[in-house]
Amino acid sequence: MSNPPLLEGLHVVDLASFIAGPAAATVLGDFGADVVKVEPPHVGDAYRSLSRIPPNPHVEGVNYPWQLDNRNKRSIALNLKSPGARPVLEGLVRWADVLVTNFPPRTRAKLGLEYDALAALNPRLIYADVTGFGEEGPDAHLPGFDVTAYWARSGLMDLTRQRDVPPATNAFGSGDHSTAMTLFAGIMTALYRREKTGQGARVTASLLAEGAWAASMWLQAVLVGAKPPRPIDRSDPPNALVNMYRTADDRWIVLGFANEDKEVPPFLKAIGHPEAAEDPRYADTPSRRAHAPEIVALLDKTFATRPLAEWREVLDAGGLTYGVVQTLEECAHDPQLLANRVFVPIDDGSDEPHLTIDSPFRLEQEQKVRPGPAPDLGEHTESVLHDLGFDAAGIEELRKAEAVV
Repeated sequence: MSNPPLLEGLHVVDLASFIAGPAAATVLGDFGADVVKVEPPHVGDAYRSLSRIPPNPHVEGVNYPWQLDNRNKRSIALNLKSPGARPVLEGLVRWADVLVTNFPPRTRAKLGLEYDALAALNPRLIYADVTGFGEEGPDAHLPGFDVTAYWARSGLMDLTRQRDVPPATNAFGSGDHSTAMTLFAGIMTALYRREKTGQGARVTASLLAEGAWAASMWLQAVLVGAKPPRPIDRSDPPNALVNMYRTADDRWIVLGFANEDKEVPPFLKAIGHPEAAEDPRYADTPSRRAHAPEIVALLDKTFATRPLAEWREVLDAGGLTYGVVQTLEECAHDPQLLANRVFVPIDDGSDEPHLTIDSPFRLEQEQKVRPGPAPDLGEHTESVLHDLGFDAAGIEELRKAEAVV
């Protein structure tokens, strides 16, 4: 007989929108928490419509981003602007172990959703607050998305661009999903603290702080007085052996030699240039740095002579460290991802269920909940209200007050 999911019995109220906050709640749900998604009536979380907005890919009948970040949740359509919604909100707060929000500070104050107000209703509440730019400072009130706060403001966008090339936009949601994992970690830390003290806590995370953490190796250098790194020029990189090279069939290989002195001789032999191992320009790390453009020119000509499949055989045989710049289609069928159960089927009762992406860690001794379909807007309004103690007459009064639909 299998054990119940680790977080079974944990109550979570997801009052957030779009990605970072809701995704953190999704990970809690992956381990069995009961997550109630609170959405405005009629329109719901604006994230629901993302898959229909170009240039995002659209698959008929599959709201792929909504499924990804809202599986295994119950949805209640609640109009927080209605005075009649306050008893429902307070009931949710008293019911909850964890509440996740990303409302801007002014909106929270207007809706009575500030930490002090809710902690007074439930002193054991873990209040998880994710923002774009942090809770304090002159820009705390600004709306923030991963491209503006995580990617641009943190320095990552400038750090990763090439010289004389406009900055590239990050993959949509990349900053949000990493911030979600940080928020999840903070929630679990706060729950551990509650076990020790009996008291709730406020957890905060921001896209900007997450971006600074992602850029931290270079940012730390600048903080102690180092000169900021110049934008990387692939033809004249800091290290020609940590660089990208194009193959004959127009694919890209990324070399990543962390232990150059060990890897360079077998690498030069494998690619057909054993004589270069005796060249003083390539003899040691300082020499290779000084002659990086020459090494790039040599490797550009070399890698252009064979297709990717042949280079993979050569580099694998030499036990060398490299990566292939995969397409998303290749990643979706990557046997390594499949073997490690990164892709898991959606438990929707169909004979050939779609796959979704699992949260990126497991506990070997615990089983996750199989991902079920993400909820329709307000699909569970009545069942959630019943859980909070509202009877049929009370629910009807809420409808008359336009607090729920």
